[in-house]
Amino acid sequence: MKRLLDIGFDLNIFLMDRKEFLNQVGIGAAALLVPACIGGLAACGKSDSGTPAAPTNVDFTLDVSSGALASNGGFLVQNGIIIARTTSGTFLAVSAACTHQGTTVNYVSASNKFVCPNHGAEFSSTGIVIKEPATKNLTSYKTSLNGNTLRVFS
Repeated sequence: MKRLLDIGFDLNIFLMDRKEFLNQVGIGAAALLVPACIGGLAACGKSDSGTPAAPTNVDFTLDVSSGALASNGGFLVQNGIIIARTTSGTFLAVSAACTHQGTTVNYVSASNKFVCPNHGAEFSSTGIVIKEPATKNLTSYKTSLNGNTLRVFS
């Protein structure tokens, strides 16, 4: 009987050692992975990679006699470009995808800037970054109004 207790006792020690070993391996693995995870999160706020490229060779027209661009302060997105009519009636055109993570920006007529609704990046009326997390400017395009036809071009 004493021999069985000794064997049982020895098995418990073995199991405890094994359990402790696995616990230590788990802690070690976590210690290796945590910096990589934290690094990935830190990079999230600064990453400008993986966003859609700004449209190139742009040349299209819009009828501004009706719709969102018929009144001052309105905006719309077409062909990957956000076109806005300022409160003074002039037109702006910049690439629509935020350079941080590609979310479509909105035009805020009261402050005459473009704002990303996802993480709060802000861009001037010409697409220059004025508030991070974006660090790359939006591409700006030319506009020309002839009657009710607005031309947007590179």
